[in-house]
Amino acid sequence: MNESEEAARLHWTPTDPHGFVVSDDALTVRDGSSSAGDGVSSARDDSPAVRDDSPTVRVGVSSIRDDSPMVGDGVSSIRDDSPMVGDGVSSIRDDSPSEGDGVSSIRDDSPSEGDGVSSARDDYELPAPVRAADGPALTQSPVPALGAPAHSGPKAPSYPPVPQGLPAVTGDLAAAVLPDIVLDGAAYPGVSVRAASVRGDSHRYAGEPRQDALCVTRIGGDEHGGELLMLAVADGVGSAPRSHVGSNEACRLAARYLDRSTSLHEAIRTGDAERFRRTADDVVRQIGNLLGDLALQHGERPDAFATTLRILLVPLDPRVRTRGFLAVGDGGTALLRRGYWHLDVVRDADGDKDSDVIDTRTAALPRARSAVTRLLQAHAGDVLVLSTDGLSSPLAGDAGMREFLAEAWNGDEVPAPADFLWQFQYRVKSYDDDRTAVVLWEHGEAR
Repeated sequence: MNESEEAARLHWTPTDPHGFVVSDDALTVRDGSSSAGDGVSSARDDSPAVRDDSPTVRVGVSSIRDDSPMVGDGVSSIRDDSPMVGDGVSSIRDDSPSEGDGVSSIRDDSPSEGDGVSSARDDYELPAPVRAADGPALTQSPVPALGAPAHSGPKAPSYPPVPQGLPAVTGDLAAAVLPDIVLDGAAYPGVSVRAASVRGDSHRYAGEPRQDALCVTRIGGDEHGGELLMLAVADGVGSAPRSHVGSNEACRLAARYLDRSTSLHEAIRTGDAERFRRTADDVVRQIGNLLGDLALQHGERPDAFATTLRILLVPLDPRVRTRGFLAVGDGGTALLRRGYWHLDVVRDADGDKDSDVIDTRTAALPRARSAVTRLLQAHAGDVLVLSTDGLSSPLAGDAGMREFLAEAWNGDEVPAPADFLWQFQYRVKSYDDDRTAVVLWEHGEAR
């Protein structure tokens, strides 16, 4: 065979930098693994069948180990540290077998492009899918949802029952960091507690802070016992610009100073109403003085921090059935007993004899210097509701709310926290103030 015939058989052309063009036939090679496909090449093969230092290769086969780039008619396969562009395929530094129709799998530390498909090696693999649970698909069994709170009458109030606009940090940091909703609770032998505070519709709409506050904590106690559960609600006076600070500070300071009292628990245990009154008045004076000092430190008048405060003290000894109550200003202290509401068990708590009138005849800290006090006797099955007027006003004014909450809270079964919050938000038109309450379930000496 002469030179021209040999060149024609190999498709050799003088202008081809490698002296040949490989045809588009398939190849299967032995290199420790197999690779197959139309127009696919497998490189780095040390077997004698395909390693050749001459430009002569069998028709339909391309297998080389070469340190220079090679371009083929639809196929390229090289070991190279630099990018290479092929006619429809790019393949760079591939130490493992690959297969596909004109596609190569690469490990490439530099950019690569081709007139076709290029895929990069990815060692990350997704874990096997896991079903959420045995049984029907979730779309057939949706997760239960309580939805919007119930409401009185045929139509709900116009404001949406969800958090709305927020105060800005630049305007008032203390207001900006107050949560829209607070949910709390506790349980001890003989008693259970649920508590919630929700920003009112009007404050949500205006982007103003929640001015109410609550506190559920444990105070007192020594080696002889004497611990008390302190339940408190405070209602910042609406016209006072820093009342949201005053209400929270009043709760904190009350816990601080009531915790230090050495006679409080004994006065409640023995039913000594006069001793309890003196202790409560001392604490109210201390709270008032410190709130006034705080206002002056911020360059404000004391009235800027004006707030009401209502506290119920519950001995943790289940044998003691007396509860201590003290209050400055308005609010509610309702009792649910055997399915019937008693809306004001401390009738003259709003008529504080020595307190200054600040807003709509409301006695308030920090100017108040005394508290209205009561010692209350608890009975098994009682539900006592200590609240701001955001709850006490609609409870007194709407029969639908009284019926709804009586059904929800009556009896020994205490609602779960999320259920309590949903029940507590029962809506009544025209009542859009902040709403706060601490609810005490009395179970008796042993549950």
